[in-house]
Parts: sequence; C-alpha cells; structure tokens
Amino acid sequence: MGFQDVFKKSFLEGFTSMDISAGRIMATFAVTCILACYVFAIYRLMTRKSFYSKGFNVSLAALSVITAAIILAMQSNLVISLGMVGALSIVRFRTAIKDPMDLVFLFWSISVGIICGAGLFEVALLTCLVVTVLVLILENIPSSRAPMMLVVNLSDAEAEDSVLELVKKASRFYKVKSRNISQGAMDMVVEVRVKNEGAFVKKVSKIDKVQSASLISHDGEVTF
Repeated sequence: MGFQDVFKKSFLEGFTSMDISAGRIMATFAVTCILACYVFAIYRLMTRKSFYSKGFNVSLAALSVITAAIILAMQSNLVISLGMVGALSIVRFRTAIKDPMDLVFLFWSISVGIICGAGLFEVALLTCLVVTVLVLILENIPSSRAPMMLVVNLSDAEAEDSVLELVKKASRFYKVKSRNISQGAMDMVVEVRVKNEGAFVKKVSKIDKVQSASLISHDGEVTF
C-alpha cells in the first residue's frame, strides 16, 4: 500500500463518521428555533405590505431549522455531505421575489440556519442584532418626497403655455413626460412636486380650455 492509498484511507476514516452528541443537536435546534422565531417576529413587525403573507413568514422560520439540520448532517458524514451537495445542486426555485426586503429576510433565515448548524451560536445572535439595528436605522432615514403626475386634457393645444406657467409657479422642479395632440386637442402629463396638491389641481382646472385635470401619485423612483 503506497503513501497515496494510506493518505486516502486516513482521510476517509477521519470524516466518514463524525460523532455529534445528542446534547449538541438539541442545543443547535433550540437556538435555531429561538432565532427563527425572532426573524418571524421582526418580519411581521417591519413588513409594510398591504397584504401580509403569513405563509412566507412561516417558511422563513422553517427554513432556518431545515438549513441547520442539513449542516449537522453534512458535518456528521463526508459521504452524506457530498450527496447533499449533488442533490441540492439540481433543485430549482421558480418563485419570484418581488420585494427586495423579502430577499433580505430569506438570506437572513438561511444564514441563521447555517451559522447555528456550524455551532457558532454567538455569531448567529450577533448577526440577528446587527441586521435588526441596521434595517431599522436605514428604514427610518427620511427620503425625498415622491413626485406626482399631473394629467391635463386641453381642448386647445395653445393652452399648454398657460398650464406650464402655473406649474412653474407652484413647482420648483417639473418635467413634461408626454404630449398627445389629436385634432387640435392635447393630453399632457407633467411630473411635478407641489405642497398643496388640492389647491394646485383646482387652479389648473380653472384655466381656460382645460377640460379636466388629475394629480396622480406613482410608485416609481424618487427624483431629487
């Protein structure tokens, strides 16, 4: 038996069966469940969606425990770890994550399971605290006010100058998004940022040859 065969045999014997005590398993699952419930509570408190997805939140907590179990199994046996790597590599998740914050909580939940499965409980606890403080601080930073969309229907395209003159007085920054002229009439969309929205719309509607005026909010990017 050559040196290479001896090295392979000693390497496999060292990693084929690594005993993990029942106490460590119970401690790992206990800490993981506590931190998973913490992530569950933080997501419930911080989400601002119109429709709260309880199923997604429950899956976050379950995902931490499942990930911790996988890490424990991979540590116990080299053959199992290689098999899990091959099995997990063929899994494809087709669910689209629309909200970036959902993606943050998803990675947070997985990281808690990985760190707890590795036995680094202090790191997992510190990670939860740091992420919570960071998200709370960044969430409470005031952002610039989102602009509004002024939609004006004009019976005569020549009335555009009167509308834009009023817009200049009421809004420091504005931008004409579209102009649509049909048989002398015009539909115009202007991006504005005004303080007194109700009074501004009334003033626009009183302009001669203005048939209708609407002020609409949008969920696009905030301009500075």
